[in-house]
Amino acid sequence: MTTPCTAALTESRENRLAGMAGRCHSLAVTMTSGYSVPVSLPDGLALREARPSDLDQIGALLSERGEPDDAIDHRLVVTDPDAGLSACAVVVDGERVVSTATLLDEEVCIGGVRLPAGQVELVATESEYEGRGLVRALMHWAHERSAARGHLVQAMIGIPYFYRLFGYEYAIDIPQVLNVNAVPPGDGTATLRAARPSDIPSMAALQASAQSGFDVTMPHSEACWRWLLDHESSNLWVLEQADTVIATARTTPPGEEMLLAEAAARDEAAARDLLSGVAALASGDDPLRIVHRAGTVTGNAWQEFIDHEPRGNAEQYYIRIPDAAALLDRLRPLLWQRLTAAGIDRTGRDIVISTFGAHYRIPVLANGLGEVVTGGPIQSPGAVKGAGVAPDHLAALLFGPHGIEGLTRIRPDVYSADEELFQVLFPPLTADVLSYYLPY
Repeated sequence: MTTPCTAALTESRENRLAGMAGRCHSLAVTMTSGYSVPVSLPDGLALREARPSDLDQIGALLSERGEPDDAIDHRLVVTDPDAGLSACAVVVDGERVVSTATLLDEEVCIGGVRLPAGQVELVATESEYEGRGLVRALMHWAHERSAARGHLVQAMIGIPYFYRLFGYEYAIDIPQVLNVNAVPPGDGTATLRAARPSDIPSMAALQASAQSGFDVTMPHSEACWRWLLDHESSNLWVLEQADTVIATARTTPPGEEMLLAEAAARDEAAARDLLSGVAALASGDDPLRIVHRAGTVTGNAWQEFIDHEPRGNAEQYYIRIPDAAALLDRLRPLLWQRLTAAGIDRTGRDIVISTFGAHYRIPVLANGLGEVVTGGPIQSPGAVKGAGVAPDHLAALLFGPHGIEGLTRIRPDVYSADEELFQVLFPPLTADVLSYYLPY
């Protein structure tokens, strides 16, 4: 491996950020959810969409209550043509910004079905204004905006338990972080360098290949790739050989306990060279850690170089399902595919899924599944050969690693009367999520 270089981006971060303030004042604020006019909150506060004049205050609030880099990340989002100022809302006390949140557009893919999704990020409240329900009001804004944009789910990383108060539930496992205990030798024919905007198609293609083996995926959006090139919290790298990008990774800045995540490579030789190159960036006194992507090219190539003892506790991504019927309806082609692949024939019957407070009937026709019909409470779905799934376990059922069989073993309020049918419809799923912020 040649000495890794830190070539400057084609358009430097400094130049790009320098132009942000000017671009902010030329943005046309497109209001999609009725918050162009402030909505009154208790104590004389008001919630509205962000304005160019708010940006300095939002940046200061995010830096004070979160990380200094959050202010840069916020400007990257609101000055991007794919997001803009309407992606952000604030609570104001007069002209003072005291709370804020931002909604990002994402996409969750499951079995070939693409689900428009939202992700709430960059949430902060002034300490003296905490406990007044401001985040609750901002989450209501975010969910209204998400619905207006056609999102069928919301996915996020958040502090433990808190976002369950707003309808989110833990559903998708976050992969374990493992220590690197040995470094493979590089062959000296490839060069590790900082990624450039022109590398985005190559990086996206490598990530698509890495994610192709998973059941549930969330790729980076086109806008997110642009933001990741410019933000300060992590670095994007590519491994280049003969002017071709053959591997990519994202790392935390070199320093204590450097983390290597989102690794993808063309082949195992490139994967080993990638690990060797990133290890050369890390401090010799602190271990390099990796986010293990089991079953991928890098995951397979690094088996002998990593300590397989997991670090830390189990972590999961939050998922919120705002409209179970709409989501199930979008998933009908996938459910039908699972049925036909298993050779199960339930023609003329309804698939009944009860969340106890409501239930959903999916007619099984000769050539597919009919539209989802929503009904009232069914407390004993077994009586109609259906499945009972508590609403706070529905996300785990549809996207998680347990499937209905695993959930039935650990949750008394998840069960089915037709085990053969529902185990085929809702199997255990593997997942790979690429999010704006690394969840570590």
